[in-house]
Amino acid sequence: MTPTPSLRGWELLIAMAGALAAMAGTTAAYLTDDHAWRYLVAAGCLAQFVGWTLHGRRLRGGAR
Repeated sequence: MTPTPSLRGWELLIAMAGALAAMAGTTAAYLTDDHAWRYLVAAGCLAQFVGWTLHGRRLRGGAR
C-alpha cells in the first residue's frame, strides 16, 4: 500500500454517470418528443466511452 491514499474507481464513476445521463435523456426524449434531449444522450455516451477507456488504460498500465 502507498502511504498516501489515491482516488481509485473514478473512471467507473464517470462511466456509470454517463449511462445514467444517457438513460435519462432517452426517457425524456421519448416522453416529451423534444429532440433537444439527444444532446444529453450523446454526452452520456461520450462520458461512458471516456470512463471505460480510462478504466481499461489503468488496468493495463497504459499499454494498448
